[in-house]
Amino acid sequence: MELDIDLDGVWPADGDWPALAERAAAAAALVAPELANPRLSASLLFADDGEVQALNREWRGKDRPTNVLSFPMLERAALLALAAQGPPELLGDVVLACETCTREAAERGVPLEDHAAHLIVHGLLHLAGHDHETSPAAASEMEALEIKALAHLGVADPYGDNDQA
Repeated sequence: MELDIDLDGVWPADGDWPALAERAAAAAALVAPELANPRLSASLLFADDGEVQALNREWRGKDRPTNVLSFPMLERAALLALAAQGPPELLGDVVLACETCTREAAERGVPLEDHAAHLIVHGLLHLAGHDHETSPAAASEMEALEIKALAHLGVADPYGDNDQA
């Protein structure tokens, strides 16, 4: 999958956010092979809370920032049926909110880079059609995929007390 990465200036300058995004996408593709299709592209925006709040208000009717938003462009069935050869296909968009991500990382006592990697994996899994909000079983399945992807990056289980790794 090819990533189109846009970095808002509010994200800390000491992080290599594009490289982190590429590593997180590669790890997500290891646990969700449909994401490894070479025809796929996705956009990833490292934004501020104000931009995420505006998107969340417009598209989800929730007037507050959130840590990550995903906007899928392909249905899961179409993604799974997508041949490896052919024209490029846009999988969708993922947007991360700097201030919210920074606050959450501090509250959890984890590096911002680790939390951002988790949210990128989470967002990409949403683009692939996984949805933790549909049922407890779907939530457990998605969490297990996240834990496995993050383990490939050397990032600890973000759910802490799960034994799904």
